[in-house]
Amino acid sequence: MTRWRATAGALAMLAPTLAHAQSVSTEAAGHLADGRAVQAFVLTSKAGMSVRILSYGGIITGIRVPDRTGRKNNVVLSLASLAAYEHRANFSAIIGRYANRISHGGITIDGRFVKLATNAQGVISHGGPNALGAQLWRAEAFTANGRAGVHLTNVSPDGANGFPGTLTTEVTYSVGADDTLRIDYQASSDKDTVVNLTNHAFFNLAGAGSGSTDNQWIRIFANRYTPLNKSHVPTGEIAPVVGTPFDLRQWQPIGARVRSGDPQLRASRGFDHNFVLDGGNGPLPAAACAYDPGSGRALVVATTQPGIQFYTANGFDGSLLGGSGRTLRQGDGFALETQHFPDSPNHADFPSTLLRAGTVFRSRTEFRFGTIAVQGDPDGPAAAALDHFGCGGTPDKGPAKERDRKRVGSGGGT
Repeated sequence: MTRWRATAGALAMLAPTLAHAQSVSTEAAGHLADGRAVQAFVLTSKAGMSVRILSYGGIITGIRVPDRTGRKNNVVLSLASLAAYEHRANFSAIIGRYANRISHGGITIDGRFVKLATNAQGVISHGGPNALGAQLWRAEAFTANGRAGVHLTNVSPDGANGFPGTLTTEVTYSVGADDTLRIDYQASSDKDTVVNLTNHAFFNLAGAGSGSTDNQWIRIFANRYTPLNKSHVPTGEIAPVVGTPFDLRQWQPIGARVRSGDPQLRASRGFDHNFVLDGGNGPLPAAACAYDPGSGRALVVATTQPGIQFYTANGFDGSLLGGSGRTLRQGDGFALETQHFPDSPNHADFPSTLLRAGTVFRSRTEFRFGTIAVQGDPDGPAAAALDHFGCGGTPDKGPAKERDRKRVGSGGGT
């Protein structure tokens, strides 16, 4: 864990204590309703962060990191039992074959329409029923090259929920020296298809079960976003954020923006929108940052993907019991889902999600945790420390580069 403190008006970085090597351990996590055994893998970074992942759905059930006093807590929402995860598909899980939504009843590849398993409105969400987040993955723990992790593999059959091609998906979770969780995605198919992969973890930097995230702050490095229609699918417009509640280029408290009277936010009961990332510099630019002034915990999300879905848990209604023993209610967490755009196959101007047979889709996302020793809001006393942690930026840099509009992950398909 890297910590920052103000000293004589200047900032000094406190070197992390690296007492032990990173490691991975395995434990039994129970059985699915059909009797199959589920394993849990606990990844521990050299700095002491621990991440718990299930072989079922690649679900992240916990990320334990310290606050500014050194007290560790789980900052990912979880459910009370394995059975609860079976009944609530996609909760903090790997999402695919196609994360987010596809409309118009299906997709068209090279002039041929492919019907998907959509609802009555012609929309399929998160790959449809029994998609990747509801599968038992083949899992292998590893330690290599200064990292410890778990490598998950799933083979989705040709025609699953209508998607063409036998899709082999590999997702690797790993940790290294610092408090960063890295997720590497890879997919290939024996037929031309579409693919969009992400993880749907819900964060609460004050700690799971602590209540609303309204007083936590968000910053997203995006000059544009994709507005939604009444079916919660992009209209096709790529709209500027300036002058709207979607302008999160500078730090904003989540609750104040959620309670805006903007029609888009009212229709979704909060944020559930894709932001068009500016791209930044380097191979893994920062996409978003979050900060909890109370605990001092900060999060940087960096990715090779062109978009990020910011979702403020608008659907939590108290019917779910969290792993903390408290019920989950609207706003108790937020998701930052790195992705390609929703409904890209039906919008030629969106980055392509077409994966040609024999090519490989790859992407990487990192969740970097730290603590800010300086107390105060990110637009005040804590601002400089957050900038040094990686939450600075140039929000007026302009639209994303053309290469970012056309890419498919990093080294992906056509």
